Parts: sequence; C-alpha cells; structure tokens
Amino acid sequence: MTEWKEYKFSDFVEINPSVTLPTAKSVSYVEMKDLNESQKYCYPNSERDNRNGSKFQNGDTLFARITPCLENGKICQVKGLNNNIGLGSTEFLIFRGKKDVSDTDFVFYLSRWDEVRSHAEINLDGTSGRQRVPKACFDDLIIKMPSDLDEQKSIASILSSLDDKIDLLHRQNATLEKMAETLFRQWFVEEAKEEWESKPLSSIANFLNGLACQKFPPKNEIKKLPVLKIKELSCGITENSDWATTDVKPEYIVKNGDVIFAWSASLMVKIWDGQDCILNQHLFKVTSEDYPKWFYFLWCKHHLDEFIAKAASHATTMGHIKRGDLDEAMVLIPSTKELEEMTLETEPLIEKIIANNKQIKLLVNLRDTLLPKLMSGEVRVL
Repeated sequence: MTEWKEYKFSDFVEINPSVTLPTAKSVSYVEMKDLNESQKYCYPNSERDNRNGSKFQNGDTLFARITPCLENGKICQVKGLNNNIGLGSTEFLIFRGKKDVSDTDFVFYLSRWDEVRSHAEINLDGTSGRQRVPKACFDDLIIKMPSDLDEQKSIASILSSLDDKIDLLHRQNATLEKMAETLFRQWFVEEAKEEWESKPLSSIANFLNGLACQKFPPKNEIKKLPVLKIKELSCGITENSDWATTDVKPEYIVKNGDVIFAWSASLMVKIWDGQDCILNQHLFKVTSEDYPKWFYFLWCKHHLDEFIAKAASHATTMGHIKRGDLDEAMVLIPSTKELEEMTLETEPLIEKIIANNKQIKLLVNLRDTLLPKLMSGEVRVL
C-alpha cells in the first residue's frame, strides 16, 4: 500500500490554470446549463467570438462556484472542445491536476467528493441568492490523498469506467430519440396523408397537472418521496429536493419511463429517467388509454417550439401555456393498421431509452456509493 499524505488542495490542484486561446475566430463555449450533476462529462453546445470568460482545455474540471448551481452539483469534466480549448461562464472555477503530483481524472472525482463541496459551500461569500465560492478558500482546505500517481489513476479508472458507460448510454439515448423523431417527421410531416383525421392534442392523451406539494408534507420518514419540480426534471433529484407524503392518489406518483411535460417557465417534454417521485404543479404527467407512448410523446415534442412561442406571448412574470393551447395543437391520426405498423418501428426505440435510463440509474448509484469510500481511503485499490 502506498502512503497517503495531507495536502493543501491548492498545492495539489491547479486552480484556474493559464490557457492561451487559439487564433481561430470562434471558440467552443460551455454554459452552466450544459453541466449535469449525474454525469461526469459535459460538451460544448455553441461557439463564441467573444473572448471573455473562464478558459479551459479538454479534461479540465468545471466547478460551479455560484449558488444554487454549486448546491445542485454542477461539476463536470469538459470534453469535445474544438482545438482542445474552450470558454465558459465566469462562474466556473477550473481545476486541473498538477504535473507529477496529481492525476487530472482523480482531481475531478476529488472535486465531486462531499468533503470538497461542503468546504466550498461553507465558504460562500457575497449577497444572499448570488453567493460565490472564492478561489482563496481552497488554500484552507487540507485533505489526505494518495501520494502515488498510479494509485490516483487506479481510483479514477474505477470510477471513470462507470462514468464512461453512463456517458455512452446517455449518448445512445440521444441517438435513439433522434431516430424516433426522424421517423415521426417522415410519417407526419413529409408523407402525411390527406385522409388522416385531425384531432386536438388534448384529445389523444390525458394531461394530469401536478399537486401543490407543499400541502402534502411527509407524515413520517418511511411514507415519503421526493417532489418532481421543473428543476428536478432538468437536473434530477438532489439532496436539496423537497419531499412529500405518498398518501396521494396513485396517478400523482411519477415512475421511470413516464412522459412529463413542463408547461411553465422552462417548457420541455421528457421521458422521466429518475426515481419514483411526486408530481408537482406546473408539470403534466401525460398518459393515454388509446394511443402508444411514442405517439403522444413525439406529438408533444413536435408542438414544443410552438408552445414555447405561445408561453413567451403569455409571459407576465413567468411564461406558460394554457389548456386551450393543447386544444389548438392538432394531431394527425393514421388508420389503426398504419399506427400498428408505425408502433412496430418506433416503440422499440422508446423502450430501449427507458431500459437505458434504468441502467444509468443503477450505475449512478454504484458510482456515488463508491466515490466517497475510494476518495477517503476507506476502500483502497491494490
């Protein structure tokens, strides 16, 4: 067994290391919304000509230093940068392993460890609601870590093997969803038949609005579930999520694979990929007794841009859509035989997404169980 030593975090990790931007006009840009606390990797979704912001390279850890992003665990390792260089929010601290002292992958997992996150939260500075983690606070953080680079790499390798599988499944799901959307567009936009009946979206599915869950607090520590709000729909259930009693009607309990439609603020349609939870207001749980899941899910997604535009026009303090907007959104209904044939092609794609989501959940739980044990030395790698 190699020796573990006490290090000052800032002596072990390069914080905001110097990066020289390439001469190319546009640079890969990573936004706070690109970070997901259940995933190791984040990827740029845009490019920027503006050269202002934090600067980093592939493999660096982006550590959200502002509330509430820090509490939500927005800490990711960046990949996919053009020319190996990227820009991001000024609300990122950038972490990188120091040459001959620390492994960069190990540094990522170290930054995800509760010991580091808790220290950062304790040292938040600034006005309420917009507090930030000062870079200098890491000078006060002392952590015992393996001094041997090989042991660091072995620890990181175990956790990375899980995260690589999680990342692969997420990317596979994105491909499967695009395949389903391509088929949908072919059938209902490019090759739609004039004889197909047209019905309101509201008539092909049930849109169950959630509860005001603050009125249903837990009665005990056993009969309770986390509350699914818009934030959780985007980022998953976290330690900061609210809880509600399970003494509600069964239809308000959301399960992995249910279709959820956020109709207020950040409009989105998603196949829920998390644990059982209680449906909060501002979310619809979408179900149907007459049509398959792929059908109403993809029709909701098809109308999403239209709904977002309408929500913007309704906006006062918070944009939303109304029940009437569901009545005005029209759906084409193929014949029973045609719908069955379409289902044979599309349903396996949706079922595979749901199966992948369940596997992702198991892998995330395993990773999150192992991480503190490996980082603290409770479990050693031989």
